[in-house]
Amino acid sequence: MFELFNHDARIPFVRYGRFTVAVSIVLMLVSVVLLFRPGFELGLDFTGGSMIELRMDQPVELATVREALAANGHEGALVQSFGGTRDVLVRLAPREGANALELGREVHAELARAGLPSELKGNAFVLPQVGKELAQDGTIAIVVVLIGILLYIGARFQFKFGAAAIVGEIHDVLVTAAIFILLGREFDITVLAGFLSVAGYSINDKVVVFDRIREMFRNTSKLTPAEVVDRSINTTLSRTIMTALTTALAMLGLFLFGGPSVENFALVMLIGIVVGTLSSIMFAAQLLLLLGVNKRDLMPKARDLTELERRP
Repeated sequence: MFELFNHDARIPFVRYGRFTVAVSIVLMLVSVVLLFRPGFELGLDFTGGSMIELRMDQPVELATVREALAANGHEGALVQSFGGTRDVLVRLAPREGANALELGREVHAELARAGLPSELKGNAFVLPQVGKELAQDGTIAIVVVLIGILLYIGARFQFKFGAAAIVGEIHDVLVTAAIFILLGREFDITVLAGFLSVAGYSINDKVVVFDRIREMFRNTSKLTPAEVVDRSINTTLSRTIMTALTTALAMLGLFLFGGPSVENFALVMLIGIVVGTLSSIMFAAQLLLLLGVNKRDLMPKARDLTELERRP
């Protein structure tokens, strides 16, 4: 089996654990600040705007429609296909003094003048209230995911493992969000899906490392907790990096060739893969030592003999 790193490598990750944990905590605090200021640049899914449905006379490239709209002052218009190859959905930011019907007719005429004749099938205005509901539902979804992870890890391993996993997940989502904000990208519903996917990907890495730590604690008696964590990270390092590389390559292809509708989703995943991989090695596993994990935490509890004697 191909391995990037020797299975018996002895890279001293724990030696730098306190430093990497401190850096990670600082990054989390900075990320929280960035979430409030400047915050996300919200897309039409959250700010509201006009939705215009068009049926083109001929199949057309979405990029061509997007360029024609930009040339007429509709920068940032979101153009998607739906239904058949000639059905196009255009979403525009709200414009002061223009209602949805007027804007739809304007876009229809502008595309016709650009050599892209079409039939106006419908138009509507999406209220910002819908965006608020999406934001609330997305927040609830992330909280539910984190609670589910805590319960799962706590039941499968032990509470200290669950706590380390949750803090690691919060770190990954926050830092990924901060980098996304700094890049100035628009936050829409596909980006929200990307953050949920980052949480799912990240916990997979942590479970692999935690599972090896649990196995090594149970099978060895002479190693200290620090040595157990170090060896566990080293033995899973090749698998962790290979998983990250293959997933990142898939997301890179989606980012480069998937088009604008999935570009931000792929970008969030690329950032999350890097952040999640590093945090599994440098943060979450190191947190276990700070929480005082040891062999006794993973040993089955002895039966209460006194209680057993009382039974008939």
